[in-house]
Amino acid sequence: MKSNVLVGVVAGLATGALLGVLFAPDKGSKTRKKIKNKTNKAKEDLKEEFDEFLDKMSKKYNSLVDNGEDLLEKEKEIIKDAVNSKN
Repeated sequence: MKSNVLVGVVAGLATGALLGVLFAPDKGSKTRKKIKNKTNKAKEDLKEEFDEFLDKMSKKYNSLVDNGEDLLEKEKEIIKDAVNSKN
């Protein structure tokens, strides 16, 4: 959900910037250059946000795996102790 909102915000900002540049009274070559610069900036911002999102998800995944491994080891010890106490 948050990623959809982020994409929407970035797309809205890019669209607004593009429309602002298109309606500005400049020569065509200047306008195209501005559009290119704004597009590159938006692309860089989106890539940065996506990289941060991937990093955050990777950390959460690794944390879940570590917690799962710890839980598994604890349960193995409980089962081992239960088996040994019956013998």
